[in-house]
Amino acid sequence: MTKPSSSARPSPGKTLTRWLFWSFAFVITTTVSASVGATLALLTPLSPMIAPWEQERPAKNDMWSSILQYRVSRPVNILVMGVDRVLNVPDNSPEIFAGRSDTMLLVRVDPNDNSVSLLSIPRDTQVDIPGIGITKINDANPSGGPALAARTVSRTLNNVPIDRYVRVSTQAFRELVDLLGGVDVFVPYPMVYVDQTQKLKINLAQGWQTLNGDQAEQFARFRKDALGDIGRVQRQQALLKALRERLTSPTVLPKLPQIVRVMQKYVDTNLSLEEMLALVNSGLKLDQEHFKQVLLPGRFSTPDEYVASYWIMDPLGRDRIMRDYFKLGSAYATANEATNAYPPLKDLRIAIQNASGRPQLSRQVEQYLAAQGFNNLYLLPDWTDQQRQTQIIVQQGDLEGAMALKKVLGVGAIDAASVGDLESDLTIRVGKDWTGTLAQPIQ
Repeated sequence: MTKPSSSARPSPGKTLTRWLFWSFAFVITTTVSASVGATLALLTPLSPMIAPWEQERPAKNDMWSSILQYRVSRPVNILVMGVDRVLNVPDNSPEIFAGRSDTMLLVRVDPNDNSVSLLSIPRDTQVDIPGIGITKINDANPSGGPALAARTVSRTLNNVPIDRYVRVSTQAFRELVDLLGGVDVFVPYPMVYVDQTQKLKINLAQGWQTLNGDQAEQFARFRKDALGDIGRVQRQQALLKALRERLTSPTVLPKLPQIVRVMQKYVDTNLSLEEMLALVNSGLKLDQEHFKQVLLPGRFSTPDEYVASYWIMDPLGRDRIMRDYFKLGSAYATANEATNAYPPLKDLRIAIQNASGRPQLSRQVEQYLAAQGFNNLYLLPDWTDQQRQTQIIVQQGDLEGAMALKKVLGVGAIDAASVGDLESDLTIRVGKDWTGTLAQPIQ
């Protein structure tokens, strides 16, 4: 993180210590969430957890260590919820946190490998809520608060332990973005839609834009496309990246005290101050490649299955994600778990999309991979923005497959996020760096 200049620092003493802490907290916690609610949780010490906290002896003359004396001593899981606004409720009322969870994330902070794994759980996921029955997972919070939401998520995800929670009102999102001076986001197609229930009018043009708070919420919450709620999750993950870039700018530092005051109104969490400090200390060691996002595997329900529209979880995909990203049973994988591994590299379902601006380039990539023995390829319409670097998007969580594919292509940056084609295992977004001559054949 860039060190603030002397002109940006407050007066010495306790004020400086407090500001430095929030500076770190604000920036680092941005790495632990994604999407409207999660995005908002970026600024709250978003890693609720019950891990034992241990103090480290600060090095002599090490100001940062003296401020961040705590560390996370074991892996912890955090439930993050961005809740819909409750109409006609004052901003200072606890009832603002009683809405449906527009966003739900399970975050794992692991000090053993300095990683953060983030699982996006679609709001329409079909679950059995204790005492309620079969319904959408976003009904858990208004029905029983964070306790029922955590219990539902744990039961749905192989009884994964949940150590802390964070709830964020969507009002915080708009104010955060405005305080940051907007965020730079690529809008892939025109978005026009009116959400009568939430009194939200969406009207965004296609292309790169600097979105203000209201526009960023429109981008995050738009769902009138073929992917519905899943498209919303993908856009929220894209928005997270834009927020992280803005938050790391030195121009944010003078605004931190104001941002913290605003966010205190809109965040509900059971984190302690010591836990916040430990998370910040852990986050300082986090590299970009150790921040991984994945979508709960599943499919859309069909009209003849249910009256309501659901996201139907894929149990085998769920088991893989919980094992590979949340280390649930990973050390002692059973024979049954072994049969649920990702497909062999050549059998992976790979979507290819041209983002280079050069005609027919995706077809060339398809032909090249077919010659290398890949047998499950398909083309997507060209991406509407031109990219210099090729992306390999890890749509279903298969990071090892992505790394092997990168070796075959000879180019590409691996994007551990679920922003590719929904039907793919991996999505290649072909950039201008593709030449077809750098690739290596499969051994």
